[in-house]
Amino acid sequence: MQLKNSRYVGQPLPRVEDFRLLTGNGTFVDDCHRPNMACAVIVRSPVAHGRLLAIDATAAQELHGVLAVLSANDLGLEIPRIPFRIAAFEEATPFQQPVIAKDRVRYVGEPVAVIIAESQAVAEDAAELIQIEIDELAPIASSRDSLRAQAPMHEDLGSNIAFQYTIDRGDAAGVFSRAPYKRKETFYVQRHTAVPMEMRGLVAEWNESKGHMSVWGAAKVPFFNRHVLAGMLGLPDKSVDLIELDVGGGFGVRGEFYPEDFLIPFAARHLQRPIKWSEDRREHLMATNHSREFECELEVACDAQGKVLGLRGQVIADLGAYVGTTGGILASRAAQFMPGPYDISALSIDVLSLATNKTPSGSYRGPGRFESSFARERLFDIAARDLGIDPISFRLRNLLRPDQLPYSTGNLVPYEQDASYDLGDHPTVLRRCASEIGWEQKAALRGREVDGRYHGIGFGSFIDSSGAGPKENCRIRLEPNGRISVFIGSSALGQGIETGFSQICADALEVPIESVSIHHGSTTLLDEGFGSFHSRSIIMGGNAIADAAEKLISLLKAEAASLFECNADNIQYRNGIFVTAAKDPIALADLARVLPKTAEADGTFGTKRKPYGYGTHAAHVAVDIRTGHVEVIEYVAVEDVGKMINPLLVHGQKIGAIVQGLGGVFLEQLSYDDNAQFLTGSLADYLLPTSTDYPNIRAISLDLTRTDRNPMGVKGVGEDAIAPVAAVIGNAIADALSSFGVQPTRLPLTPCAVWQLMEQSKESEAH
Repeated sequence: MQLKNSRYVGQPLPRVEDFRLLTGNGTFVDDCHRPNMACAVIVRSPVAHGRLLAIDATAAQELHGVLAVLSANDLGLEIPRIPFRIAAFEEATPFQQPVIAKDRVRYVGEPVAVIIAESQAVAEDAAELIQIEIDELAPIASSRDSLRAQAPMHEDLGSNIAFQYTIDRGDAAGVFSRAPYKRKETFYVQRHTAVPMEMRGLVAEWNESKGHMSVWGAAKVPFFNRHVLAGMLGLPDKSVDLIELDVGGGFGVRGEFYPEDFLIPFAARHLQRPIKWSEDRREHLMATNHSREFECELEVACDAQGKVLGLRGQVIADLGAYVGTTGGILASRAAQFMPGPYDISALSIDVLSLATNKTPSGSYRGPGRFESSFARERLFDIAARDLGIDPISFRLRNLLRPDQLPYSTGNLVPYEQDASYDLGDHPTVLRRCASEIGWEQKAALRGREVDGRYHGIGFGSFIDSSGAGPKENCRIRLEPNGRISVFIGSSALGQGIETGFSQICADALEVPIESVSIHHGSTTLLDEGFGSFHSRSIIMGGNAIADAAEKLISLLKAEAASLFECNADNIQYRNGIFVTAAKDPIALADLARVLPKTAEADGTFGTKRKPYGYGTHAAHVAVDIRTGHVEVIEYVAVEDVGKMINPLLVHGQKIGAIVQGLGGVFLEQLSYDDNAQFLTGSLADYLLPTSTDYPNIRAISLDLTRTDRNPMGVKGVGEDAIAPVAAVIGNAIADALSSFGVQPTRLPLTPCAVWQLMEQSKESEAH
């Protein structure tokens, strides 16, 4: 359905959900209470690798208020394993995670027992009394150690390689053998993760008489998680409901299926009592999916004028101890997006995903895009400098032109079909970004020392897909009081879908936005839903709403025709009113009151043709070579996002993604020692950006080209702005320190790391 009325769509309306949240009327997991509810605490492995010999819970069970201590032996002979949600590489199946450790522990933080008590305090006290006997084994603390290890960490497997494959396009070997210029570098992105304000938690309640399990605190993909949980509990899907509350942030990690998502419902059924579990910040940093850890050896081949002829290399992802629900996408997406928005005919990338004795990794905002953009855009700047070409000209010689689009990328992901980039104007966006950052005006400042700091400007271009399938479902109901209720399978993660969906529905039905209520995510609302990931909510959910609205209007025309005693084809609907020549018009709300039953219509939308967002970012930085401190003086993002449902929401997503990316560049790192002991278990150790760290960020969202890959012509905007951030800052630092020959290739770029780069530069000059 094409939205003809644009009273609300396209307007920067304030978020409708904000009033509830800002006035303290939101309902989060910790606000959820059930009668006779008990509390749970997870006992976790204190060592990274070892044989689990015994768990002595005697002292804990004697503590007043402790109801039970459950371990693997209480679950039965077959311990459930967590299935893949996407990127289901068959060879990685043996690396799936058991919901609780039985004979082996493989990372610090792996669940070994669950304590249920009358209160949180008692459960925490009991956890201190648990005695765990573990025969420690040599841990594997890095991907390089994983490749060299004599014995695999999964003892029944032949290696630590979860999966590997090669993607090829064109004749890379021939191109590299003939190319006049080649440059190879190794890039590294550190392990870090999302840190939402609200950490994971859930409340589970078993109804014995109905044989029904209810779980509050679902997020992201409730319908998938219901199916997984039902299977593990030996129940049909209809006997399990996952209920979505308000969610204090997701960013890819919140809402995937974790061991606790089985252990707490199992305990609730086992004890016949509702049970709440909420992780603390240390647990979150230790046990929620990590991400990003990536090493890439990348080589570029160019002609003398800077035309990129080919890319080749190897991508290595450190997956941690197990391959989680989305672990397979880390290396595969990095390889898929390595070519970026450029016309590169020859490509060869070896993809390798390895197990180590660390927390399992999974998706985190823009998985693979942040990492691959860092490697590619940094290498392109290095090549441009070698060839004596400025970075703008180098990119303009290689960016896809409008006349080359759509552009087939072929099959760069084994588990997906061939893909193609849709319409766009990459050179225009790059030029706009250069103008906004003042590229020509600041030319004399680049590499120059001013008041003890060296100034530089860096660029990075990217492209990113959105709107993963297979589909989304919706039901729209006209309530007897004339209000509109929308039930949608998309999930809210803080991205503002109640606002965006209300705008779409209000325009589709030509009614005031105040009359629309959005109900989302929970499995109680629809028979089937697919959730929110891959920036899909507006694409899939929005088009499903438009489809349901069109069907509802058709249904209501038929009802109005009965009242008017005329043919439905003779009725027009506009501005919430049904009109026919022979009778007085009737408003939607008035029709609702006289209908024999509540009117509702189902809608759906599905496609495998993903739209692609793209853009160029730039930064102006100042580097203090005495301390290594880098100030981001200005950051500018220019992106072609096409049609915007709500420009205010788009702007917030862009700024948020950039700040999150800057945190990954400068601050955030999940660290382990050589024994794979976790070292960053608090926000004193794991640093996050604050509101005052990066005050000068501008995000310019353009409506240059519209996608034709969904009826509403929209793209996802939630993730892609994080993609080029590391490359932009790395290129800006290299530009500032060009006289020293500094080339950042590893993250994070902490003051210490930048200072060390300077020291290495001085040492190389001395020799």
